[in-house]
Amino acid sequence: MDKIAVLIPCYNEEKTIAKVVRDAREALPEAVVYVYDNNSSDRTVELAREAGAVIRYEHMQGKGNVIRRMFREIEAECYIMVDGDDTYPMEYAREMADKVLQNNADMVVGDRLSSTYFTENKRPFHNFGNSIVRGSINRLFHCDIKDIMTGYRAFSYGFVKTFPVLSTGFEIETEMTIHAVYNNMQIENVIVDYRDRPEGSESKLNTFSDGYKVLHTIMKLYRDYKPFGFFGLCSIILMLLAVVLFIPILITYFETGLVDRFPTLIVCGIIGLAALQSLFAGLMLSNMALKNRRDFEYRLTLVTRHLREK
Repeated sequence: MDKIAVLIPCYNEEKTIAKVVRDAREALPEAVVYVYDNNSSDRTVELAREAGAVIRYEHMQGKGNVIRRMFREIEAECYIMVDGDDTYPMEYAREMADKVLQNNADMVVGDRLSSTYFTENKRPFHNFGNSIVRGSINRLFHCDIKDIMTGYRAFSYGFVKTFPVLSTGFEIETEMTIHAVYNNMQIENVIVDYRDRPEGSESKLNTFSDGYKVLHTIMKLYRDYKPFGFFGLCSIILMLLAVVLFIPILITYFETGLVDRFPTLIVCGIIGLAALQSLFAGLMLSNMALKNRRDFEYRLTLVTRHLREK
C-alpha cells in the first residue's frame, strides 16, 4: 500500500503532463504518481512515463470512468487527485495530504474560487456556472463548500473505498461533494491559486452540455439523498395547482349552488391524489435513505478496520 498516491486522469495533455508529473514528484517525493490515460491520441503517455509516472489505462471515455478505475485499483493511505492541465500548483499538495494523514479529513477541497479563479479563467460562462453550482448545493444540502467543481482534491482511504462512482463525465466532482456532505464526512478546504491553461492546451469541458449534466446530477442526487425534501416540494406544487383550479369552481358553487365544470373538478381531484402520493413516496423513500446511511456507516467501519490491518 502506498503512503500517498497522486492520481492524474489524462486525455490529450501532452503540452502539460510532464510538468505536472515533475511538480508532483518534487512536492511529494515519497508519493507514487499515477497517470491514467483515457484514450489519448497524442504523446501524453510517452511524456508522462519519461517524467517518472506509473502509466495505467481506462478505455471507457469520460472522467468519471477514469476515476472509478483509479479508486478501484489504487491502495493508499492518502490520495491526491489533480488534473493534468497544469492549472493547479502542486505546492499545496503537502498541506492537503497532511489534513488527511494528520487531521483525519475524508476529503480536502482545493478551493480555487476564493483565490485567483475568476481573474485567471478566461471563460465567463464557466465562472457563472461555478457560482450557480456552488450556491445550489450549499442551499439544497445546507453546507458551506467553497468550490464544488475543483479537480484538485485529497481523499482518505475510507472515502475512496466507500464512494460509489455513478457519473461518467465531469459531473463526478459534484457527486463527490454531495456524497461527502450527506454522509457527514470531514471536509476541509485549502485555498489554492489557479492559473488558466497554457496556450495551445484546450479544455475538454463543454460549457453548456456538461453544465446541464452537472445541474441534472444535482437534482438527481437531491432526489436520492433528500427524498422527503424533493417529493415534499413536488407535493406542495401539485396541491397548490389543485387549489388554484378548485377555487373558481367553489366560488361558482356558493353563488349558484351548481357545479358547472365537472371535468375541471375531476382534474383537481386527480392532481390532489398525485400530491398525496408524492408526499407518501417522500416519507417512504426518506426511511430507505436513513437505512442506506446506517449501512454506509457500517461499511465505512469495515473499510477503516481493513486499513488498520494493512
